[in-house]
Amino acid sequence: MSDKTPRGRAKRTLWWLAGLIVALAAILGVGVATGQAQLAPKLALDLEGGTQMVLAPEVTGGQEVSGEQLDQAVEIIRQRVDGSGVSEAEITTQSGRNVVVSLPGIPDQETRELIQASANMEFRPVITMGSFTAMPEDQRTPVEEFPEPTAEPENGSDPNWITPELAAEFEAYDCPAVLGDPNRDPLPTDEAAIVCQPGNEETGQPGVKYIVGPVEVPGTDIAGADYGLANTATGVSTNQWAVNLTFNDAGADAFREVTQRLTPFQDGDPRKQFAIVLDGMVVSAPSSNAVITDGRAQITGNFTEESAAALAEQLKYGALPISFTIESEQQISATLGADQLRLGLIAGLIGLALVAVYSIFQYRLLGLVTMASLVVAGVLTYLAIVLLGWSDNYRLSLAGIAGLIVAIGLTADSFIVYFERIKDELRNGRSLAEAVEYGWLRAKRTVVAAKAVNLLAAVVLYFVAVGNVRGFAFTLGLTAVADLVVVFMFTHPVMQMLANTRFFGGGHKFSGLDPSLLGREPLYQGAGKIREFRPAPAATGQAPKRSQKSSKEAAKRQTIAERRRAEQLAALGGSSAADPAVESAADSGEGSTTSTDRTEEHK
Repeated sequence: MSDKTPRGRAKRTLWWLAGLIVALAAILGVGVATGQAQLAPKLALDLEGGTQMVLAPEVTGGQEVSGEQLDQAVEIIRQRVDGSGVSEAEITTQSGRNVVVSLPGIPDQETRELIQASANMEFRPVITMGSFTAMPEDQRTPVEEFPEPTAEPENGSDPNWITPELAAEFEAYDCPAVLGDPNRDPLPTDEAAIVCQPGNEETGQPGVKYIVGPVEVPGTDIAGADYGLANTATGVSTNQWAVNLTFNDAGADAFREVTQRLTPFQDGDPRKQFAIVLDGMVVSAPSSNAVITDGRAQITGNFTEESAAALAEQLKYGALPISFTIESEQQISATLGADQLRLGLIAGLIGLALVAVYSIFQYRLLGLVTMASLVVAGVLTYLAIVLLGWSDNYRLSLAGIAGLIVAIGLTADSFIVYFERIKDELRNGRSLAEAVEYGWLRAKRTVVAAKAVNLLAAVVLYFVAVGNVRGFAFTLGLTAVADLVVVFMFTHPVMQMLANTRFFGGGHKFSGLDPSLLGREPLYQGAGKIREFRPAPAATGQAPKRSQKSSKEAAKRQTIAERRRAEQLAALGGSSAADPAVESAADSGEGSTTSTDRTEEHK
């Protein structure tokens, strides 16, 4: 039978917290053992150094790049680079002409291609398809033997778009050679064109080339894209990865017309397909199996999770009207380096030490609970940062470290609020075990409200800021969540356990719960005892029993209201305002009778 006492609940909560930490550590251990993760957090450009690429923009037709286009390019490249998390890349313009991309570490080829790729996304209907490579010359059909179009094309899927010249070019078109040419001509938007789709080694799909009709839906009409497991009409998962595509109003209308025309074609007919073309290359050519009327389409096929994510990324950040070539590339050292990292860590240790000194001074050994809570919060935050670096490529910058340092004080504030609530309950005459429970009921509302404000501020800052500031906002929000977990699953359960010990429950002078240190002489005397009323020294003419040092310290810890009350009593009765015992006597209302009643009430 489970223990339903506060102590029993505290033990179970602490075990749950231990299980959470062990689970996170085990996941990290698996990642390190398989070589997919590392024990240290990934560092951003300002701390680790990386690669700097200067990109020269290229616009269709050789036109000049406008400032608006360049700004759009910077934003979309930043979204591409940060698409999987905060990678702390720096993307800026140079002389109003080029884009400078600085990435932590050494980017792989996939990242380079993603940065360089034009986002001139187009949706074109497929008219016919053929072999990825060129047909041997001795097998090609002479151009004069191809039939002439019989009429003007009626729509984008009409075969009348194919002229004899285009048909001959299609047979001779060699996709590997064309795709390898960075200076290839852009595709016409209002005519039929030849495009290529490279093969997929993972799925074994061979490369294909197509003759496609004019652009019917531009990439700028894409409102969003994501990926996930496809579901049947009844909501059952098919365990197949799919890409979900959403269009804006104009795109939804255009795509509805396209699917109304393509869907009736028989399976196997190339005209049932539409090609998604990015920078002259087909990234996908799905068939239309239903009329899409709401602007929400789903692309299915032989997707892996990685290929579905890659296609969704290309579609989501595809609406960029210019492409780029890498004009120069160089390795750069850390802009802040080891010295700045060392100074940042020293600043964090100094902040932690100051919090420790304050906690011990203010709360005696109860301050050790604060320090233990900070350690647990630090462990959770560390594991989260390292795991996010593995799963989402999160990199810690100096701004992120600043967020962690700021979080030390914000986290300690939660414990201070809780401890002060406990002391308030002790002043009201409750035992420590009762004060912990009643104080928690009051403190947790304050803590949750404060952390909700911190989290809201971090979220707003993350979405409106760019660059390193986002790293600061991210760590600030992450530590706010960790703080809530620690307060609920560690600090409060530990206090429930300590309340049943003789050292803390008995109000030992080093426990931080000594009655003489609670800001005024309280009714609570430790171990659940309630003091009997004692007349104020001014009334008996006797010297106070407690030491002058304790009296002064108690006076210093009075609240403003208590001091004003003491001053009023001193003015009326001639007693010392610095002596909290006078206030205690006045607060008792009817002298020893009320105090005795409260004593009997607690027996």
